[in-house]
Amino acid sequence: MTAIRVRRSVLYMPGSNTRALEKAKTLPADALILDLEDAVAPEAKNDAREHVCAAVRDGGYGKREVAIRVNGLITEWGVADLKVAARSGCDAVCVTKMQSGNDVAAIRAGLEIAEAPPELAIWAMIETPDGVLNAREIAAAAAGDNYPLTVLIMGTNDLAKQSRALQTADRLPMLAWLSHCVLAAHSCGIDILDGVYNNFKDDEGLVRECTQGRELGMDGKTLIHPGQIDAANRIFAPDETEVEWARKIIAAFDEPENKGKGVITLEGKMVELLHRESAIRTVAIADAIEEMA
Repeated sequence: MTAIRVRRSVLYMPGSNTRALEKAKTLPADALILDLEDAVAPEAKNDAREHVCAAVRDGGYGKREVAIRVNGLITEWGVADLKVAARSGCDAVCVTKMQSGNDVAAIRAGLEIAEAPPELAIWAMIETPDGVLNAREIAAAAAGDNYPLTVLIMGTNDLAKQSRALQTADRLPMLAWLSHCVLAAHSCGIDILDGVYNNFKDDEGLVRECTQGRELGMDGKTLIHPGQIDAANRIFAPDETEVEWARKIIAAFDEPENKGKGVITLEGKMVELLHRESAIRTVAIADAIEEMA
């Protein structure tokens, strides 16, 4: 099994705010997206680019995964953003409004021109109708030798705008799209992050949406405020009961009398090898979370 990268809480930080970039080093988020796009006014984008890349080069973010969200390549800032981010030392480049596999190829070409290290990852934002419809094609681009695509991110605000769907408390208008993208991501062995919850003062609503996201199969949630981190970390982590049961399943299949069996009985329940595979992942996530603490 490949190493697990925990992404329960992924916090957007405005690239133009140097104090926020510094504060991010102390927050318990699993990952950070240092934003050069929506969170930055046009007149501040060039300065933000320098602030973000300097912050990444200076380090201090510990075990947190650090991504830089660049402006689209068709904008006046996009090419410069990608060029600078490529050599900044960040873990990933987050790219907005991915529409097809061709967009992934274009980003890879840009990173190659910029002489980015081959392990630099791509995070693809799915936030348009075409992005949702082509999510499987985009996720399938994960298999590149260089610049691996490792994460899909749901951009639910932009998706609502372009689809004209209402953003209801139960997210019923978007559930089919979210589930479709979850299947696309996991069919290609990559993670998927849920969109942001806009009302950062509504703790009950945040818990509800995080819970729904985990039930749908999301690996974590993108966040807009530090106060949302604890809820995401708690909900997208296996609890003690889950981990204990997972360890029991693994141990039971490891018993000599169960070697080679596809199905066993454990505490009155039928357990299959597929449950063992899920249990191994659950334990790996729990171990990775403990290592990050």
